[in-house]
Amino acid sequence: MYIDISWDSYIDNLIGHSKDSAGNAHIDKAAIIGLDGSQWTSQGIEHGININPSEAASIAKCFKNKDFTEFQGNGVKLDGVKYQFLRGEENIALAKKKDHGSVTMQASKSAVVIGHCPEGCQQGNTNKAVSCIAEYLESVNL
Repeated sequence: MYIDISWDSYIDNLIGHSKDSAGNAHIDKAAIIGLDGSQWTSQGIEHGININPSEAASIAKCFKNKDFTEFQGNGVKLDGVKYQFLRGEENIALAKKKDHGSVTMQASKSAVVIGHCPEGCQQGNTNKAVSCIAEYLESVNL
């Protein structure tokens, strides 16, 4: 398992990128995992999504294979919560659970950036923030 404390700072960066013009954040927690299912951000930290190994493996497999069939049949499981898969395109997937908010996931060359949007916030801001970090990782060959 690959965990490097420096990856944890990306969570604050994601939250910062999700802020609207009034300064309200639209991500309350986030994580980064490898396309091999490894966890790049630490478990149990403030604003971190606690992804168990089987959840990480499932997400990584779907993105690595660019096949979201598993999400369509079983939903997206994160931190013990099952979100309904909404849609996916090559390297982006969206999911939602009533009263639990929504999830945006985007893959780079070697990782999946995951942002959780709390209920009542704008998933569009979450999508923008996740995309910003995933595209940055892609630009540095990660």
